[in-house]
Amino acid sequence: MKRAVYVNCDGLCTDWISAERTPALAALSARGLRCAEHRAIFPSVTRASAAAVATGCRPIRHGLHGNRMGLLEDGRIVVRDAGPPDFRGHMRKALGRTLRVPTMSQRVAKQGGFVAYSNVSPGAAYFLDPDEHGEVRHRAGSYGPGGLVVPPLPVKAGLQGDIAMADLFCDEVRRGRPRAISVMWFGDPDLTMHNAPIGSPAHMTALAQIDELVGKVAATVDALRAKGEDILLMVGSDHGHETVGNGINVTAWLDENGYSALREAGQLGFATQGTATLLYAIGEAERVVQSVLGKLKDEPWVGGIATGAELEQLGIAPEGGLVAGISLARKSDPNDFGVAGQRWAAFNGSEFKGLGFGQHGGWGPDETRPFLIVDHPAGKPARRTERTSLIDIAPTILTFLGLPVDGMEGKPIAWG
Repeated sequence: MKRAVYVNCDGLCTDWISAERTPALAALSARGLRCAEHRAIFPSVTRASAAAVATGCRPIRHGLHGNRMGLLEDGRIVVRDAGPPDFRGHMRKALGRTLRVPTMSQRVAKQGGFVAYSNVSPGAAYFLDPDEHGEVRHRAGSYGPGGLVVPPLPVKAGLQGDIAMADLFCDEVRRGRPRAISVMWFGDPDLTMHNAPIGSPAHMTALAQIDELVGKVAATVDALRAKGEDILLMVGSDHGHETVGNGINVTAWLDENGYSALREAGQLGFATQGTATLLYAIGEAERVVQSVLGKLKDEPWVGGIATGAELEQLGIAPEGGLVAGISLARKSDPNDFGVAGQRWAAFNGSEFKGLGFGQHGGWGPDETRPFLIVDHPAGKPARRTERTSLIDIAPTILTFLGLPVDGMEGKPIAWG
């Protein structure tokens, strides 16, 4: 049977791929189709991106707003982190659903099945298959079809966990029950870049290690192809990173500007997304939205504001109290390792890791430029200059498998 393998290298901007830094990725790129104009979604964060990869749709269609999301609970906007294992439960209670559209896992449940190995947050892992049509393996807890409990992935967060996961994944692809779709989502280099400067030795070490693991997966796929298996291999990332040059506590900003009563009443609030933030307003707060936006436009930490139709064009709907998306300001100054570009980052509390480290979430030039390589023996080495996106991954895989892609925003990438 035909099957597809997708590997995601979280946070790896396309500019970091080279023969010197990432020889395995460079070699794969040289023999396959390199999507040179691949783009992230907005917000450029992992949890919403995982849902986009899984569904072939942006947040406007799949319904997960970002890494954090405002939910209407008992007449209040409650901003919740989508990363913890219990977020799906909160989402179902508030909205009566998780994602609004089918995932790849749901589409292949009776057509060969789905398995995902993930070493990012539980939420990012589970939104690859939030309604449990296939199997998801994660260190915080794993499940099979119908929510069947299976052993947790025996790894830790970080590079060593990625190494262990890659071994288990290759064993799964090589010797396990073949699935129509197998996904592996590395936590690095993203995790390292959130805790070290971009371009630093720690970043370079993480990059080299992930590259080696991609090479191991490619070798596994090649060995199976040599035995006659028809496997489509796709390797990509979900977003890039930019250096944090300054930070803004957006909750404190609301209070300092006279909106504390509305915030405390659950009628006004920000859901931070790293270098972006989403503004929610309901009830009495709807009357002050224009006032809030007017003040935001004058702030040095605001780079751009999208509302209404402009927000929809970015791929996220003004719904459930969501009224604006804000990408934070950027300056071109280099960091200590000569990497150009520094950003403001938004926070409400403990999620702020400090200055000088990597971050993402907005529509800046580096955070929105992930990479994508499509590899199959029937394809020819090529470089695609037409725009592609995360939402094109699912329809490309399903088209290869001979399955319909109805309802998807993305389009199949022609690689043959």
